[in-house]
Amino acid sequence: MTRTAISSSLRGSMVPSGEMVYIVDDDASVREALSSLLRANGKQVQMFTSGHEFLSFPRYDSCACLILDLRMPGMNGLQVQELIAAQTTIPVIFITGRGDVPSTVTAMKGGAMDFLTKPIDETALLASIERALGQDRKLRLAASEQESLLVRYRSLTPREQQVLPLLVRGLLNKQAAGELGITEYTVQIHRGHIMRKMEADSFATLVKLASKLNLESSEAS
Repeated sequence: MTRTAISSSLRGSMVPSGEMVYIVDDDASVREALSSLLRANGKQVQMFTSGHEFLSFPRYDSCACLILDLRMPGMNGLQVQELIAAQTTIPVIFITGRGDVPSTVTAMKGGAMDFLTKPIDETALLASIERALGQDRKLRLAASEQESLLVRYRSLTPREQQVLPLLVRGLLNKQAAGELGITEYTVQIHRGHIMRKMEADSFATLVKLASKLNLESSEAS
């Protein structure tokens, strides 16, 4: 499949503006070849000559993936992957001219999306990038939704935060009131406030939201 054919086949699936593909490889010819391919397919690209350079670069908070050479002078790809994992969830696609089984296993255990050998198959690389960007979109959306949920939970008063886990455990208003030493009517008032602040349109939705907060573990700790 030619580069032109690949480019034409992916025109309808170009990534949204702001998404970035980072390339880290000490070989200038590889960087330029990959960059040309990706830009021809609508991708925004940022290139780096080493892991140190990439790690010190102030990256934008946007959906991205990383094409990372396994064997480089100084810090190798696996070391870069380990340091990246402590900072971000950016998906990593490894490329190498001399792959070996132990390195592949280590890379995949570290969460690598793919492990491709040079010369790189263009179709396989483009498909891997689409998967990586898709995964990052999902992870970023999940993180955003979780943060929104935490903001809503923190808007509850301390008493409402006490009432919530009792309700989702299935206790009746009267039972919750007994555990807290308050009146059943007061629990009803708190329940209404909780539903509104948590933006739950039903009790089933409230239970689902509370499960994402892992309130039982929080109480135990």
